[in-house]
Formats: sequence, C-alpha cells, structure tokens
Amino acid sequence: MSTAAPAEVQAAAAGDSLGAVLRTRWEALKGGDVGSLPVIVGIIAITAYFTTKTPIFFTSVNFVNLIGQMAGVTVIAVGIVFVLLIGEIDLSVGYVSGLASVTVAEFQLAGSSHNYPGLVAIALAILLGAGIGAVQGSIIAFLGVPSFVVTLAGLLICQGMIIEVLGTTGVIGITDTQVNDVSNYILSKNTGWIVAIVFTALLAFASLGAYVSRRRAGLPTGNLIITVARVVFYGGLAFAVVAVCNHTRGVPLVGLVVLFVVVLFSYLAGRTTFGRHVYAVGGNAEAARRAGINVKLIRILCFVISGSMAGLGGIIFASRINGVDLTVGGGTILLDSISAAVIGGVSLFGGRGRVSGALFGGLIIGMISNGTDLVGSADWVKYITTGLILLAAVTLDTVARRRQAAAGR
Repeated sequence: MSTAAPAEVQAAAAGDSLGAVLRTRWEALKGGDVGSLPVIVGIIAITAYFTTKTPIFFTSVNFVNLIGQMAGVTVIAVGIVFVLLIGEIDLSVGYVSGLASVTVAEFQLAGSSHNYPGLVAIALAILLGAGIGAVQGSIIAFLGVPSFVVTLAGLLICQGMIIEVLGTTGVIGITDTQVNDVSNYILSKNTGWIVAIVFTALLAFASLGAYVSRRRAGLPTGNLIITVARVVFYGGLAFAVVAVCNHTRGVPLVGLVVLFVVVLFSYLAGRTTFGRHVYAVGGNAEAARRAGINVKLIRILCFVISGSMAGLGGIIFASRINGVDLTVGGGTILLDSISAAVIGGVSLFGGRGRVSGALFGGLIIGMISNGTDLVGSADWVKYITTGLILLAAVTLDTVARRRQAAAGR
C-alpha cells in the first residue's frame, strides 16, 4: 500500500518536539518528498513576473476576477484528484461538465414544461454528473475495461448528447437568478468578514479537537506549536483574502463554493476511513483487497465524485456567461482540470497527493491564463507555458518517487 499520508498524520508520527518534526520533514525533503514547495514557489514566481509586466495583475479587482476564472477548473480538478489517487484517469470530465451546463440551462428554461426552480436545476445537473460517473466507474470496476477507454467513450457520448440537445437552437440563455448567482453574486463586505471568522473558528476547533482527542487516547499528537501555527496561517490567509476582495466589490460567492468543496473533500480524503481506503487502493490495489477493502466500490465512488464535481464545474461555467452554446465543455477544460491536479502535486501513478493540490494547481492555471490575457500575449504562449509547467510537475513527481523508493519511503 501507499506510504503517503496527510500532513497531520505524518507530523503526529514524528514526535511531539518541534525539533523532531523539523528533522523528520528535512529527511522527507531529502528523500524526495517536496510537498507543496514547488507549487508555492511557482505561484510566487508567476505573481512576480506578471506584476512586473502589468500593474493591473496585482490588484484587488483582478484578484476577484481571478477567483471567478479559476473556480470551474478548480472544482473539476478536485474530482480528478480522487480518480488519480486510485491510479485511474477520467477523460470525460470536460464534456460531462458541458452536459451538466446544458442540463441546468434546460431545466430552468422559461416557458417550457420543465421550468424548475434554479436550485432544483442545479441539483439535477450535479446528479447527472454523479450518474455518469457511477456508470463509468461500474464498467471499470466490474468489467475491468481500462479507464482511458471508458472515459474517452464517455467524452464522445456526452459531446454527442450536447449537440443533440442544442442542435435546433444552438444556444440556451439562463435567466434564473439562483443559477446565475452561483458565479456572479458578490457577498456583502460584512458577510465576507463573518465567513473568515467562522472558517478560522471551525479550523481551530477541528485542529485542537483532534489534538485533544489523540492525547486522551494516548496517540502521538504532534507538536502543539505547529498545530497552532497552522491555524494562525490559514486563518490569517482567509482574512487576507477577504480584505483584498473588500477593497473592491467583495468576496464572490463562487469563491466560497470552491472553499467549501476543497475543505469538504480534504476532510473526506484525510480524516475518514474512505479516504484511507482511497490511498490504499492507489498504492497497491491487490494489497488493499487482501486487507478487506472493497476495491470495486472505492473505484466507483471515486468516479462518482469526479462526475459530481464535473457537474458542479459545468454549472459554474454556465452561470458565469449566463447561458450555454455548442462549444460548452470543450476547449481546454479537460486538459486544464487534469493539469491543475497534477501541477498541485497529485501523482499520476496513484496513491500520493492531497485535495488541496487542486486549489493550488487551479490557481496556477488561472494565473497563467489571466496574466497572459492582461499583457496581451498570444494564445500559443499560454498553451506552451501551461504545458511546460505540467511537464515539470510530472517530471518532478517521477524523480521524487524514485528517490523515495531508493530511500525506502
């Protein structure tokens, strides 16, 4: 099975002293476990480069725009993370998101026989994505068909269904306020501060609660200073984001949606039995099966998550432009979503990575797209830059795995 583990588990096993934790982290770094360091360095470098090219890039107005630009890809990338963790791939997410976009637009269509409230249309679109994921996952798990082939077929089927639905009109406008608010609603400034306070309080409660419960059970707790520092850092980051957004209109609702998705699935992957089973299946499926894990069910559920997040991503894309057309789900959505997960540190070989990597990877993809548009670069610059970063991320992952194997990690 995989030796990968969430950061808090590794820290707990390292010992209680700060020195022991730092020594363990240094040894892991020498062994090839670089964690989020390359992503953080990349974000800083990209920010510095585009700031020198245009003063607009490092402004609160552009930061709010960036949140909206990266939201759809980031949400889809969260689902991709789970598929990659079990050593599979999902090539259908682009057009699954497109079909979900068409679904939410169709089910809110005024004057039709299926004009449902916006929230119902949103739920139906997400359920459609989950259903597609369940079908694809079942074929992969029970029949043993490679995920590459199954999801490639799913891509083509979903693309055909989009053409069939939109063939007569080509465009469906979205007029429902609830649907359009997903990407376009801005929280009031006071609400933004409340969100930051609640997030920090919940993070502190969860972190310190885990520390106390492990201490009472006689389990390794890790260093309390690091636990507090983590809460202070992420809480401070939340307040900083709200402060920047409040310099202009306020925090976009879609940013809150992304935060909720990342936190929810980070908890699912890092703090639940299901999450441990996902890592185990990705590390060694046969060993996981012999340990009593229902490998087929884990695979199906991971594809359900991927389909659901593709559905939610499609809703975000449709809401952003207030409609859908025949190009929905196409373009670079698929490649950007997979790239975001891989650039964020999720291994293509399975068993290693964190859900938060999708957020960092989505941020890098969004920053490149946003920055090249602001400086007026041609599209080929955007594609080549993204491709080079993706190649670097996969190369780093390959080299890191070899070093970790050599170090016996």
